[in-house]
Amino acid sequence: MKDLHSFGWYAAKLKPHLPKEAFRPVPTRLWGGLAYLLVTVCCLLTIGLLDFNPFVYIGVSFVIGACFAALGFLGHEILHGTVVRKPWLRDFLGAVAFWPLSTGPKLWRKWHNLTHHVHTQHEEHDPDAWPTLERIMRSRLLQWVYKLPLPVRAFFSFCSLSFQFSVHSLNMFAVYLKEFNPKKRRAVFFEAVLPWMSWVGLLFFVGPVKWIFMFLIPLLIANLIVMAYISTNHRLNPTTKVNDPLANSLTVTVPKWVDVLHFNFSYHTEHHIFPGVSSKYYPQVKKLLIENWPDRYHEMRFDKALLALWKTPRPYHNRELIDPSTGNVFGTLGNGLDTTKPQSKLEEKVNNTKKLMTTLSEQKGKKRVSKYQ
Repeated sequence: MKDLHSFGWYAAKLKPHLPKEAFRPVPTRLWGGLAYLLVTVCCLLTIGLLDFNPFVYIGVSFVIGACFAALGFLGHEILHGTVVRKPWLRDFLGAVAFWPLSTGPKLWRKWHNLTHHVHTQHEEHDPDAWPTLERIMRSRLLQWVYKLPLPVRAFFSFCSLSFQFSVHSLNMFAVYLKEFNPKKRRAVFFEAVLPWMSWVGLLFFVGPVKWIFMFLIPLLIANLIVMAYISTNHRLNPTTKVNDPLANSLTVTVPKWVDVLHFNFSYHTEHHIFPGVSSKYYPQVKKLLIENWPDRYHEMRFDKALLALWKTPRPYHNRELIDPSTGNVFGTLGNGLDTTKPQSKLEEKVNNTKKLMTTLSEQKGKKRVSKYQ
């Protein structure tokens, strides 16, 4: 965790080694989005207008869900300004791409571009960072959840990937709406509500059975695909007070054809250094990172990263991962991550964890007493 540098520091070092066209928008990326949009419409019409065996509908639902996820990846790229630069066109295309996930462009740029990217893996300021042990232990419900064995928690955590993005998006809407200029709040509100209105309208138009195959199942699949990436982006990395992408971000490796389908979304460290550069050029950025900082650059095969998430607990404590139910402590990427066994000094950590939980409970009790005095 020594010698941390900001993402701007890395960008300044690498920018002279990238071609000038890397810093220009790449509107040809929209052809991929058009293809996904056409496939989605065709699949929706197939389910809506034709009567097939439900097993056929399930197959079509998987195709729609994969398209929903891919459109989300493109929307992410569009709203970073790497496809088109005109604000109104950027927001319009971003709204279309994010329509299946029902996330408005203004909210996304506030939540993702201006907050997550600026405060990546900061314990307090990153809205996407996993909470610390101290925060979790302030909730009685979460205290009960974290008493469950790690494999049980891991199972339910992986199941929750199928709805995490949608739930978190609604939460971010509630958190950030009040921070917008009052004149823009109405637009932010309608951007969030209109997609849901269209999907609810579809429910009344086609009926609940076909709606499940046309929207609900595809939405769960899209959430699962998107969150499978997002959950590996940072959750194996430590929290950092300096926004250093080589310390707090992970690039996962997938087959080349998957990168083509998902607009190079796997290149996440590269994205955090150059969020304004099209992902088309991220393989070049990756090459430069490995040449300059081979001992600090983190990459992991996608399936191995997901397995590491399954085997390690999530709450942070002193930039490590700790299991509140046992006190077992695991290192993070760059800090001795080993999914096969906890780190040493286990007994000391167990005692410290128990003391911390007791202290937090006592503090909460005192606040409750003082409230009614």
